[in-house]
Amino acid sequence: MSSAEGLGCMGLSGSYGAADDLESVKTIQRAVELGVTMFDTADHYGAFSGEKILGRALAGRRDGVAIASKFGGAEMDDEGRTVGAANGRPEYVRASVERSLRHLDTDHIDLYYQHRVDPRVPVEETFGALGELVAAGKVRHLGLCEVRPETIRRAHATAPLTAVESEYSLFARDIESNGVLETVRELGIGFVSYAPLGRGFLTGTVRSTDALAEQDLRQIYPRFEKENFDANLTLLAQVEQIATGLGISSTQLALAWVIAQGKDVFAIPGTRTRRHLEENVAAAAVSLDTETLRTLSEVAADSEIQGARVSSMDVGIQL
Repeated sequence: MSSAEGLGCMGLSGSYGAADDLESVKTIQRAVELGVTMFDTADHYGAFSGEKILGRALAGRRDGVAIASKFGGAEMDDEGRTVGAANGRPEYVRASVERSLRHLDTDHIDLYYQHRVDPRVPVEETFGALGELVAAGKVRHLGLCEVRPETIRRAHATAPLTAVESEYSLFARDIESNGVLETVRELGIGFVSYAPLGRGFLTGTVRSTDALAEQDLRQIYPRFEKENFDANLTLLAQVEQIATGLGISSTQLALAWVIAQGKDVFAIPGTRTRRHLEENVAAAAVSLDTETLRTLSEVAADSEIQGARVSSMDVGIQL
């Protein structure tokens, strides 16, 4: 993870409204030009289309970049249909990595996450199989997403973890109080912040829930329900005020805050366009002084975010 930011590729497969595959490919390729070295996707993003787009975009550009992908968020058949809940069975792990390698058109995945923990399968069994994939050279490093500290410890004791990925931003700071950040630092595991812009909330591009497309994933999250969303605009207003005083955008301020949380914290903002990509990447050069960081943290803590971070449809997230 040599760059300060990676590129989260979830939105490139239509999770936040219609996506343009050609623009997605150009956005990924522009990210490489700008020095982005980590690209984060998953098998179920767009029912394999996310991996295929990334593989297409990185053709001839694979050297010097790292691909992160995920399996097991839901059980899928080879046609991309969801046929079950989170699956951590060793045989499914092995089948999933082979399928992802084909879709990504690569011989190895640099960082492979268990996307959601399967409550029916001990994590030791899943990571035993993942450790074998590392030994075989199909996977370089291992990770977990949205898990409790005890799950991190059990997995890490079975096959060493390189990263834990969870939502983290000024809009979602659970990991600071639930033991996750403390645990990964104790064990020397890196932390990857997905949705560092609060699923776009902190960019200020959406001022009303009426602006969300019908297929926009944010429609299922309590924080984006109208009453909660309107109340949460108080936080956005304060972030924008601070950003204006610094001569940067609220997007850049929010990203710079995440990046400033430590050298072991890595942000993967997502975007569907090259214009927003360039704005995001520029945030890596923003240096926030101690007073600004403290003010931002206090503003976020005092804003009393309304609405749950996760949806009842987020099966497998460990809270």
